[in-house]
Amino acid sequence: MAGERTVISVRLCRDPRDFAGLRPEWEALQRRCATATPFQSHAWLLSWWLSYGRGGRLRVVLVRRGGRLVAAAPLMLVHRPMPLLVPMGGQISDFGDILVDDEHAEIAITGLERGLHRAARHAVIELREVRPGAAAQRLYEAWTGARRRLTDSVCLELPAVPVEELVKRLPTVRAQRLQAELREIDALKIESYAVPEHEVPAAVDHLLRLHELQWRGRGVAQEHLKPRFAEHLARATQRMVRAGEAALTEFRLDGEVVVANVALQSGYLTGGYLHGAHPGLWEKKVDVATMLLRHDAELAARTGRQVLSLLRGDEAYKSHWRPRAVINQRLLLARSGLEPALRLRAAQAGRRERAAGGVDTRFRDARWRRARLDDWRAARAADVRGGGDAARP
Repeated sequence: MAGERTVISVRLCRDPRDFAGLRPEWEALQRRCATATPFQSHAWLLSWWLSYGRGGRLRVVLVRRGGRLVAAAPLMLVHRPMPLLVPMGGQISDFGDILVDDEHAEIAITGLERGLHRAARHAVIELREVRPGAAAQRLYEAWTGARRRLTDSVCLELPAVPVEELVKRLPTVRAQRLQAELREIDALKIESYAVPEHEVPAAVDHLLRLHELQWRGRGVAQEHLKPRFAEHLARATQRMVRAGEAALTEFRLDGEVVVANVALQSGYLTGGYLHGAHPGLWEKKVDVATMLLRHDAELAARTGRQVLSLLRGDEAYKSHWRPRAVINQRLLLARSGLEPALRLRAAQAGRRERAAGGVDTRFRDARWRRARLDDWRAARAADVRGGGDAARP
């Protein structure tokens, strides 16, 4: 019996029906992987596949020890710009990763590497948006073939504490301004409502209508307007609310839903994923971002998370809270014989990264300058009232 428990089996799952049937043991594995994010949940991945997957492309490597699932790599095959194995979840997922049982990490990684070498005979493995410290980083370190590490998106994060604690971390003028904004929000008596599971589909539909209205004429992400995204978000959120992996909240003013917000959760992390807000709130000078950050911070603290993630993007309004920047990584892996293909893919990714990075840096610097200018103006106004003189930024 002792020998039986150490038997390692590695299997490639290519049938979506088989993947759907993995839910109980997948969820158990996710709980045993401390670094897993909400985007590795079975509910999110299966829903994404139903909306975005293509027949014959599923490639999920499964490792079992004595019958127990100890590792999983949820991937799919794409053919452009070359044969690649990429994470399920696509561009609408902020983090990509594999799942590894922390208690059996060494043997799980060994089995996963073996399975991936077989699954990627003719393809490069490209893991996008991998957080530092993620399980995929352990796979990268153990990989015996060709490999390359590149940077990916910037994510910002805060400690998972109530907003009062976050305010204490800020300069006095900024803290006073945010406290004033929160008092203005409270004065309007906006009520929050935790949407129960059975109401999620209708609430997501309303959220997306508000999201489109909020961004109309200002460059809304086109994917958020597509039926496949709406179907995925409603289906995934409903299942994740049931499992305690998501919270869908409506904010109501005089009985009308004026803001709706989806926050996703894993063992250690809460992240505000998507919201929609009625433009009429701007006329009332409601800072929706501040209201939602308070809500998500309280949710993260109440449910015992360690990190409040602001997810991808370094927009200026996020910088006001003095978050920590975390740089996601792009990990390229291949068999030794495919090293030329890996180098080519790394060169392609590097060129795009440099092109995008120049634009991102320019806009990021401009946003940070605007944030500093806002702080200076607030300080200047306070000093004028008090007879002082604020230094220019």
